[in-house]
Amino acid sequence: MTDTGFKTGKAAIIGGGVIGGGWAARFVLNGWHVKIFDPHPEAENRAGLVLENARLSLPSLTDFPMPPEGKITFAQSIKEAVTDADWIQESVPEDLSLKHKVISEIEKETSDSILIGSSTSGFKPSELQIGAKSSKRILVAHPFNPVYLLPLVEVVGSDGTGAEALDCACEILRSIGMQPLIVRKEIEAHIADRFLEAVWREALWLVKDDIATTAEIDDAIRFGFGLRWAQMGLFETYRLAGGDEGMAHFIAQFGPCLSSPWTKLMDVPDLTDELVDKIASQSDAQSANYTIRELERIRDRNLVGILRALKERNWGAGTTLRDFDKRLTQADSSDMSSQIDSSKPMRMLDLTVLPAWIDYNGHMTEFRYAQVFSDTCDKLLMMIGMDSNYAANIGSYYTAETHAMQIDDVGADEQIYSTMQLLMADSKRLHVFFRLQAADDDRILATTEAMYLHVGRESGRVCDAQSNLIENAKRIADAHADLPQPKAMGRHVGQRK
Repeated sequence: MTDTGFKTGKAAIIGGGVIGGGWAARFVLNGWHVKIFDPHPEAENRAGLVLENARLSLPSLTDFPMPPEGKITFAQSIKEAVTDADWIQESVPEDLSLKHKVISEIEKETSDSILIGSSTSGFKPSELQIGAKSSKRILVAHPFNPVYLLPLVEVVGSDGTGAEALDCACEILRSIGMQPLIVRKEIEAHIADRFLEAVWREALWLVKDDIATTAEIDDAIRFGFGLRWAQMGLFETYRLAGGDEGMAHFIAQFGPCLSSPWTKLMDVPDLTDELVDKIASQSDAQSANYTIRELERIRDRNLVGILRALKERNWGAGTTLRDFDKRLTQADSSDMSSQIDSSKPMRMLDLTVLPAWIDYNGHMTEFRYAQVFSDTCDKLLMMIGMDSNYAANIGSYYTAETHAMQIDDVGADEQIYSTMQLLMADSKRLHVFFRLQAADDDRILATTEAMYLHVGRESGRVCDAQSNLIENAKRIADAHADLPQPKAMGRHVGQRK
């Protein structure tokens, strides 16, 4: 199916635990209205805690305002949850008979055109489809915790699943910032969990044989290969280990080791009470200083930092975030008139100050102020019609002159936003005033006044922009014409207040 960019709709989540709650948060924060059905007495409270965490982290992954948050409600039955749903996600426990029962109830209340995704980590779609009225719409959509942050979702169909259903599922998942991985052939545990099970088996033996504690095993991953895998995966990592000669050289060197008795990959130790107690006590001691909620938030802040770093370099999972930003930008730019408000400057970016942005004084660095204003300008240019094709083939706006002022301090994890007031626009120039403000009280943190000149790609000289850019820019400038001039407009360095 044709990718149509950002979209919203109605989602039904059947099962509101850690995974179901994560799905709900991912959809709701992307503007979808969500209904959850879960008979557990604490379901609403549990899903609320997940959503609270998601609100603190997911918006930090994009440099553009998220859509208005959708509405989340708790249904009293599967029928109530799935009525009018555009996407149904089954996230009940890993019990095949239970999943069959749930899918059967869903099918009674919905048309054959509505997709049913299952969060199962182990069952094949053909197993889920047994006894179903319409197997072509039932597929595996297996996410990873936390669902609202990690982009990967394994999409698995059987011989009875139509290609159109897989295409439609991938389009919806991409529209909420996820990275669908279509599994070529259905198999138990799909792809990623088969790796995880292998590592888990080996870790159990290392603990059982007193070779390592749970903390030492986790350190081996988080300080070593885990960081490589996060941005390069397995095969590319090993290819680089082969040096200039590449993968063939690596396999020639290390391939024979695969027949050595280094691991006990398929030899699983008995999970005796003694071994379970040993693992549990070590793991509890490892995390004793933090509550589960604190650990979740530490995890989320770290993931935001890692993912944003990858995004800045357009590498690995960062490419998905960049694609998602483009969707949000396209949605923002598709109806520019709805965003123009003649009574105030235009709100542009909503951000969280990351720990990496803080200097030795505990305040946001000058470089990050400049970055935020530059990103705000980029959004303005995209709004008026300057996309990547225009910049590559026709021309772009270049900074001719700026004046920046740092007015107030801002610290890590604080919420901030930028605004833009277009002071003047003609065929060649944009005169813009930006403000950076604190989200909690709107106090001004910094300002930048800038003049941009349109430069032709071939000539390298200042020239007229294309008519649609000029027209769109003038529409904003005309709307802003009656706004009070900024007090700092036209200031020079060292000028007294």
